[in-house]
Amino acid sequence: MDQQVVIKTAEEIELMKESCRLLASVFTMLDDFVRPGVTTMAINDRVEDYIVNELKSRPASKGQYDYPYVLNASVNEVICHGMPSEYRLKGRDIVNLDITLEKNGLIADSSKMYVMPEASPLAKRLVSKTYEAMWKGIEQVKPGATLGDIGHAIQQHAENAGYSVVREYCGHGVGREMHESPQVLHYGTKGTGLKLQPGMIFTIEPMINQGGPKLKTKKDGWTVVTRDKKLSAQWEHTILVTNDGYEALTLRPEEQI
Repeated sequence: MDQQVVIKTAEEIELMKESCRLLASVFTMLDDFVRPGVTTMAINDRVEDYIVNELKSRPASKGQYDYPYVLNASVNEVICHGMPSEYRLKGRDIVNLDITLEKNGLIADSSKMYVMPEASPLAKRLVSKTYEAMWKGIEQVKPGATLGDIGHAIQQHAENAGYSVVREYCGHGVGREMHESPQVLHYGTKGTGLKLQPGMIFTIEPMINQGGPKLKTKKDGWTVVTRDKKLSAQWEHTILVTNDGYEALTLRPEEQI
């Protein structure tokens, strides 16, 4: 329930910043690794080795809800929760890598789209507009704003671009637990829902479909795909509500001005 939202202490915020900084470095490492011909399982194994041995941290997704891997690799029409496999990335693919990391008991959560060199202009546009939609939502974050403000901004940008917003999955509070309150919907009405307060930390992670919003879950019980088999894209950052706005804690170097 929303009334159980955890307001992080100053100490917890500093620890969260460290977890998020480390997680951002994982994506930087992957920038030279993710390319056509690499299997999604090889990406998983590389990330596990890097988090555990280089960063001395814990991949928080492994074992969560009995999930056996350290990341989700969602390729093309996969909306979310794609399981790593021996699938080799192809030149036209787009893939979302969703990764979590725990350090000092605090969990960071982020995802990034990787666009292969031969991806179509339509695929690239979806990825770009989804990134923009995430930022439209993030830019609403400040004390006194509402969760509905975030969802409305994302939905408006995505639908104006001709896309649909997945409604079954949402952002969430994060900290000592992977999924805390509140739930952060990526659609909604301005001025509705929980009011934001300094010290809240949550993810904003819109999943945007090229076609309709309908989905289905594959027989593995994890992989969620678009029902119409059209492409889906997602980006995610962990966000802190500050005294006068927001701080995106999982920013990667290429995003820092």
